[in-house]
Amino acid sequence: MGRIEDRFNELKKRNEKALIAFISAGDPDIETTKDLVLEMDKRGADIIELGVPFSDPLADGPTIQKSYLRALKKRVSLKKILKMVKELRHKTQIPIVLMSSYNPVYRYGENKFVRDAVSAGVDGVIIPDMPPEESGYLWARSYRKWLNTIFLLAPTSNDERIKLICKMSRGFIYYVSVTGITGERKLLSKDIEGMIKKIRQSTDLPLAVGFGISTPQQAKEIASCADGIIVGSAIVRIIEKHALSKNGLIGDVGDFIKSLKNAIRHE
Repeated sequence: MGRIEDRFNELKKRNEKALIAFISAGDPDIETTKDLVLEMDKRGADIIELGVPFSDPLADGPTIQKSYLRALKKRVSLKKILKMVKELRHKTQIPIVLMSSYNPVYRYGENKFVRDAVSAGVDGVIIPDMPPEESGYLWARSYRKWLNTIFLLAPTSNDERIKLICKMSRGFIYYVSVTGITGERKLLSKDIEGMIKKIRQSTDLPLAVGFGISTPQQAKEIASCADGIIVGSAIVRIIEKHALSKNGLIGDVGDFIKSLKNAIRHE
């Protein structure tokens, strides 16, 4: 088993839920991203999701889009991100998942990407604009190298789609709690618990819920029925507030991570 599976098994034994924290790699710069990963690991994050900057992402709202543009201005690339992950592996074994549009992976070369990602210590990959029906080439190579391919389910997913996603996903299932793009929301869907129960009928994989979770109270609410919660835009917003000065950035993100983890512990 890999780091993702091990982490979920450890959490299950402790009756805890996973906190999956998303940040955009290279925002505000590569070195600060490394510091943020280490701080989030120390303050309670269980899995780190690193967004690969791209100029035209499919599912990301304005907060993450702006963070990608900030990173791209610093000439952050997939190659630099993989190098960063490899350097992080000397200091942490926290599971790391890359979330990328297909274009950067295609340009990098699918075979080379899988090889280099595994070599760097990446544990999984999420590509929102690559449906499972079109993922055969990358999926097969990832499967053989134990790079977890994580697909998304949404409130609109029908029974057939749920079964397909559950069959092809590894590591965990990413359930998008709302239709639309990423971003902080005051209210979450009331149908999340029902959909999670429905998905569980087709898989034994852990189910993590993302899109819209931005407060400890929302995290607590979702953790009562899911195996993990994914928080992204709310963290990226803290980073954005420090755009002109990084003073206090690491501590502020760490404090927010701690508040989220405390909220979902023993749910």
